[in-house]
Amino acid sequence: MEQKHQKHAKLARPQLGFFGRNEWAIIGTPCGNLQAIALNLTKQLTAYYTMAYVDADHQAASDAEEDFLGKKALVYTDKIAYHQFQFSAKLDRYQYRTYFNDRDLVLVNGNHFIAQNQLVVIDPRKYDSLQRKLDRLSNVQAFLLTEGVTEIPAFLLEHLPQAAAIPVFKATELDQVAQLLLTKMRAALPPLYGLVLAGGKSQRMGQAKGMLDYHGKPQQEFMGDLLDKFCTKTFLSCRPNQIISPDCSYPLLPDRFEGLGPFGGIASAFRAYPDHAWLVVACDLPLLDEATLQQLCQARNPSKVATCFNSPTSEFPEPLITIWEPRSYPILLQFLAQGYSCPRKVLINTDIEVLDVLEPKSLMNVNRPEEYEQVKAILGKR
Repeated sequence: MEQKHQKHAKLARPQLGFFGRNEWAIIGTPCGNLQAIALNLTKQLTAYYTMAYVDADHQAASDAEEDFLGKKALVYTDKIAYHQFQFSAKLDRYQYRTYFNDRDLVLVNGNHFIAQNQLVVIDPRKYDSLQRKLDRLSNVQAFLLTEGVTEIPAFLLEHLPQAAAIPVFKATELDQVAQLLLTKMRAALPPLYGLVLAGGKSQRMGQAKGMLDYHGKPQQEFMGDLLDKFCTKTFLSCRPNQIISPDCSYPLLPDRFEGLGPFGGIASAFRAYPDHAWLVVACDLPLLDEATLQQLCQARNPSKVATCFNSPTSEFPEPLITIWEPRSYPILLQFLAQGYSCPRKVLINTDIEVLDVLEPKSLMNVNRPEEYEQVKAILGKR
């Protein structure tokens, strides 16, 4: 049987909603009430997560705004306390996701927009409107009863067979709603995969650095064993044409962004598994130990682009022992599109969590034969 021709590459797609990874529409009450609920929840949750709010404004533009927008101009204004962009364009989910990439949680006015999850306010004033928008109620997480309401209306019970299992709060019990959101967000923490960068050509060393023996086994295996203590699954990053030992314990993840060095290895990992965070470690760190990885993992901040150490030698972020969060993938691609393939440059120019390593020697990398002998001597004295 002839195989169907596939026109485009089959890529793993991240689990994104209309605006971002975690988005909740508030629907079923007048817009002023929705905004008040969103503001209350934002105040409670902003200590834990980076927040966003999506709404619509029905007011007409000013004359000056009309003049600019009529010319299809992009207007940027530094408002000192915040930044403002104004432009005339049709936006859809592909643009929205870029703008909201750095937000952990997006609250949405569900009267105007759709979102993955919904908080349904039971407000008799909006019953007619809500009945026209039942198709938006795809994943209802809670009902909020306004004053005087004691039960869920029949049209919702009929539309939502699982309604009896959905939590019910009073619309004034927003502290409990915030706790529900916190619980859901913590459950949605991206799992951590490990990546040992073993794809370098080792030109200065003269032999594959991943195969050097410091601890009684090939260094890439030793690093994989270290990462496996902290990660759900660990991979070895390699070049497509690279020969890895046939008895290698860890699955290979060949570069799909070739010729870009470590940057290509990191981007390739996200291409394969875009919903995971990646603990990325170079294979040429023979003094790296469990305590240092423990320090890094305990300090992980998933609200940032990445969590990393300051390099003890350069005082710049060290990209090759770093936890890269899923939001870093589109950022890496943006830098690549601008002609940059340096992961350190990405860290320097984005919002990251930076630590001072407790044991600086653990970040020593080995690139030359004399450094290899030096480290062997250090390890021999332990």
